[in-house]
Amino acid sequence: MATPIEMPKLGNTVEECLIARWRRQPGDTVAAGEIIADIETDKANFELTTPVGGTLLAVFFKEGDLVPVYANVCVVGTPGEPIDPFRPQAAPRTAEPQTPAESPRRRVREAAPVASAQAPVMSPRARRFADEHDVDPNGISGSGPGGRILEDDLKRLYRQAARPSPLARKMMEDGYELRGQGAAADGLVLSRDLTTLPAALSNVRERIARRMRQSLASTAQYTLNASADATGLLSLRARIKAANPPDEAASININDMVLFSVVKALQAVPEINVEFVDGRIYRHSSIHLGFACDTPKGLLVPVIRDSQTLTLPQLAARARTLAAQATEGTLAPDDMTGGTFTVSNLGTLGIESFSPILNPPQVAILGVNTIELKPVRRNGAVDFVEHIGLSLTCDHQVIDGAPGARFLRTVREQIEAIESIAGLRF
Repeated sequence: MATPIEMPKLGNTVEECLIARWRRQPGDTVAAGEIIADIETDKANFELTTPVGGTLLAVFFKEGDLVPVYANVCVVGTPGEPIDPFRPQAAPRTAEPQTPAESPRRRVREAAPVASAQAPVMSPRARRFADEHDVDPNGISGSGPGGRILEDDLKRLYRQAARPSPLARKMMEDGYELRGQGAAADGLVLSRDLTTLPAALSNVRERIARRMRQSLASTAQYTLNASADATGLLSLRARIKAANPPDEAASININDMVLFSVVKALQAVPEINVEFVDGRIYRHSSIHLGFACDTPKGLLVPVIRDSQTLTLPQLAARARTLAAQATEGTLAPDDMTGGTFTVSNLGTLGIESFSPILNPPQVAILGVNTIELKPVRRNGAVDFVEHIGLSLTCDHQVIDGAPGARFLRTVREQIEAIESIAGLRF
């Protein structure tokens, strides 16, 4: 009996997923539990498996389509079985590529903007190529079904518009790209003018780029810099290592202590734990703390929900679990949404100061910098004391400079009091 395979619901906030790649094609034999496709949300990549074995009779969506959850994406069964009863009624939606920032790429067209090229029927990859390389597809006869313009059609136009040397032409056909213009006489393109074709952005990377642009365009961001005495952080960490407790407290690190201090600061200054949406401020009683993770797929921000209810060891254990899942690509979409405040730590990379970018609708984000010696005047003498750098970015639409400075001072005070607020005895 033919079995339809649905697009899974990968979290409460996920409404559709993108078909990134089909690993099996119609007519292929598949086994129960076998991976048949790679799918993506705007946060992470996942694998689609078949619950039954048999023959892949049909696929209802192509690579690049955005598919609603619970829609049938394919059918597995015995050759000859009908598939039309399982065919979804709604037409798929194609993921729209994001227009990249302006670059010095060679302009093939002179006047007509890409927006005017919406009339030609283009594949998603062709539309992306046109946007990235400033190719005007108007007037092109596409080689795809029904005259659809494909990426290869635009690549040929792009190469023909240049005047390359024989070697440069061969290199362009092999995937090299012209950036700028030919440097030889009369604009002749030589091999030294070419560079390798850049890798396309992943779906996750495109969304990160879009959100960062939206953040800067929709908020009034400013950054305050300060530092906190790190003596307590280092002392407590040293005592934990020496005690080597047989529980989750053994893994507590400096970043965990900073996260715990931030939670305490947000409890003391709740006006920072808010969201700003459509001109309205929404206050939250719970602190859902996001923390930036560097993963092979790019920046992800897991969220520790209700972090104000956790002890320091519990917070550290939860952060460690989420970070591992983010790195492995198994983080659930729901664990990357709903954050009310974010911490980004670049101190482990030796960064002394930076301006973290807001994650709207949040109104503040704390950057954590490296620990370094700082001269401090005490009793008429100068001592060198280790301090940890702090960089707080706020949205001036909601948080003025003075309230932002007071919150940063509170964070500093909590960090400096970590030994007393942690509730640990070693």
